Amino acid sequence: MATSRSAPGRRSGMNRRKARKGRPMEGERLELAVEGVAHGGHCVARHEGRVVFVRHTLPGERVVARITEGTSESKFLRADAVEVLDASPDRVPAPCPFSGPGMCGGCDWQHVALPAQRALKTQVVREQLQRIAKIDLDEVAPDFTVEELPGHPDGLRWRTRLELAVDDGVAGLREHRSHRLVEIDDCVVSDEGFTAALRDRFDASVAGLDLVRPSVGDIVGIELPQPKGEKTPAVREIVDTAHGSAEFDVSARGFWQVHPAAASTFLDVVLDATDPQEGERAVDLYCGVGLFTRALADLVGPSGSVLGVEADAEAIEYARTNMGGARHVDLLASDVAKANLGTGADVVVLDPPRAGAGRDVVATIADLAPRVVTYVACDPAALARDLGYFAERGYDVDALRGFDAFPMTQHVECIAVLRPRGEANAS
Repeated sequence: MATSRSAPGRRSGMNRRKARKGRPMEGERLELAVEGVAHGGHCVARHEGRVVFVRHTLPGERVVARITEGTSESKFLRADAVEVLDASPDRVPAPCPFSGPGMCGGCDWQHVALPAQRALKTQVVREQLQRIAKIDLDEVAPDFTVEELPGHPDGLRWRTRLELAVDDGVAGLREHRSHRLVEIDDCVVSDEGFTAALRDRFDASVAGLDLVRPSVGDIVGIELPQPKGEKTPAVREIVDTAHGSAEFDVSARGFWQVHPAAASTFLDVVLDATDPQEGERAVDLYCGVGLFTRALADLVGPSGSVLGVEADAEAIEYARTNMGGARHVDLLASDVAKANLGTGADVVVLDPPRAGAGRDVVATIADLAPRVVTYVACDPAALARDLGYFAERGYDVDALRGFDAFPMTQHVECIAVLRPRGEANAS
């Protein structure tokens, strides 16, 4: 069984909130008929006309749910399904013993069969694009579905980077929407080599632990906080695609896709969709250590040019190394929203953080008048909002693909291809 600990000097998300109106309802139980899936790893039910967001359930189920957040006057309630009265045929036993109400909050869909998980994510993407951007995927991408990434058909042992909290010398993960630490001795979605660290004991000064399984070399573990002046070690990642193989150096605590098949899959999809031509000008926004930048540079060649922009100065330094001295690549350490992107571009690739790019960045991209924009997104709501901004600027969705880069969780990666109005879906 998992044990829960309260982190010293911290309060749960519930306790941090200001004084609330109405009678507190936390701990009360309701019998609910579950309706559809919602963005965020939960489903929707209703109680006396009020929406209840319920975790650990599935559409069509009837459950007993325990309220975790809300009062008698809240606009909506949050709850965990603690008893299943009528189960969905897609319900399966969770492979992780630490998954469930009041337990580890790292996964959302452990109780759901993998094909059904992807079907739920497909529904979420469709709903977000329709509700926020008024985009009907039946018109722009009728075959859209969240696709499996290769290598881990059971949805387990895919995570190559894991951030752990440490309390009183014990490592674990947090409960959902809480700072409460859940002690675990294994994480079944993570690399099996991480298990030893989860069963270790740490000095009282250690508050966290980052674990990395790189493509090259042994597992790297970094205790947090790092001593002042200590440099984070670099790791090397190999990316093999239909367009060739490349190696990238990246900080062990820097951004890199956590699924071992993600970087190569996304790079192939982006390059096939964007189709950079020799002599073209490409812009790579939120470029990180240069995954897309380097491939774009290879394809546009010395007669073309590539501008990579990234706010993380350390990532830009790694990108400079990863470019191998290519003279037709410029790398700019800057907030993308404040960067001078020059005038005109043929292709633009962007891979923003979860919050998305935003209206101003979209406007700047549109002003470059590229023939194609390829947008890599890790949040369907932010993607939908930005696609709406692109539509306002005359760019429509030409294609969309989704990938299950985070099995057992709510997260989904999407790659959208946009072209000037009139050119999208012209074929």
